[in-house]
Amino acid sequence: MSDLPPNRTALGRETLETAAGARIQATRYGALFAELGAHLRQTPPTSIVTCARGSSDYASVYGKYLFETRLGRPVASVGMSVASVYGRDLDLNGALFIAVSQSGRSPDLLRLTESAKRSGALVVGLINDEDSPLAALCDMPIGLCAGPELSVAATKSHLLAAAAFLNIAAYWSGEERLFAAAAALPAAFDAAAALDWWPAIETLKATRNMLVLGRGASFGTALEAALKFKETSRLHAEAFSAAEVIHGPFGLVGPDLPVLVFGQEDEAAASIRDTVARIVELGGPVLSALDVPGARRLPTVGGVDPIIAPLCQELSFYLAIQHLALARGLDPDNPTNLRKVTETR
Repeated sequence: MSDLPPNRTALGRETLETAAGARIQATRYGALFAELGAHLRQTPPTSIVTCARGSSDYASVYGKYLFETRLGRPVASVGMSVASVYGRDLDLNGALFIAVSQSGRSPDLLRLTESAKRSGALVVGLINDEDSPLAALCDMPIGLCAGPELSVAATKSHLLAAAAFLNIAAYWSGEERLFAAAAALPAAFDAAAALDWWPAIETLKATRNMLVLGRGASFGTALEAALKFKETSRLHAEAFSAAEVIHGPFGLVGPDLPVLVFGQEDEAAASIRDTVARIVELGGPVLSALDVPGARRLPTVGGVDPIIAPLCQELSFYLAIQHLALARGLDPDNPTNLRKVTETR
C-alpha cells in the first residue's frame, strides 16, 4: 500500500466520517430497526416500493438486491412523475414504501410519498435531514446519521442509506449472517479508508468515456461510481451489469475505453470475471476489484462478507475520485451546473 494522498476536499473528509455515522445509526435506530423488522415478519407487505433519485436511488438498488436475494421479495422503484406530473395515485395498500433522501425536501418525492400514505402503504423514510418535510410524512423516519454534508456530491449519506437497508434486511429476515455483516460494517469502512485507489484511478486523468461494471450487490455501486465520475470529474461514465454489458454495449469495448469493475466473492463473481476476461482479450484496459489476469487489481478489504464488500470498495473509490477531479482542474465539492439540494417537480 502506498502512502495515501491528503484529503484536500470536503468530499474526502466527509467520506472518512462514514464509519462513525454507521456506528451512530446502529445505536440510535437499533430499536426502530427491530420494531420494523418484527412488523414486517408479522404483517408481510403486499409489495415493496422505493422512491429516490441519484445517489439515494443507487443505495436503493443495493437494498433491492438485499431484499430479493436474502428475503425473496421483489422490489420496484416507482417514478415520482406518476404523482407529481401525471397526478395519479398508485394502489399501494399494504405495501412497504421506502423513501430515501438526503434533504427530504424535493416536491416530487413528497408528492409520491403523500400518495403512498393515502393509499395505505407503510411509509419508511431513510433521511439525513431528520427535521425535513419528508420525515414528518413517514410512519417510521430513520435518520441516516451522516451529519452535515457540504460537498454537493453525496458520499457518506449514500453509504449510510445502504447501511440502513442492510439493517432493515437483517432485522426483517433474522438472518445471523446479515446481523454480523451490519455489525462489521463500521470497522470495514475504516479499513477501506486505508486503501489507496489513486494510483489506479490516476490513469483516467485524460479519459473522456468509460464503462463501470458490477453485478448483484455491486451493481448499485457501479451506478453510483459512474455518477461520481460525471458530477465530480466531467468524465462520461456509463454503468452496466456485467451480464448486460456483453450485449449491445460490448461493441464499444477496446483499447480506447477504460473499464472500472466492482465485485464481490459470491455467486455473481464467476460471471463478472468472465466478462472482464473477455474485455481484456479485446484489449480493453480494466481496473478491477476482483482478481482477473490482465486486469489491474484494486486493493480491497479482506475477510469481509461479500454483501458489504461493494460498499467498502465504494468508500475507497470516493477517496480517489476527489484527486481525479483536482487533477482535471475541477472542484469536486462544487461540480459544474449542480447544487446540493435539487428540487424536481
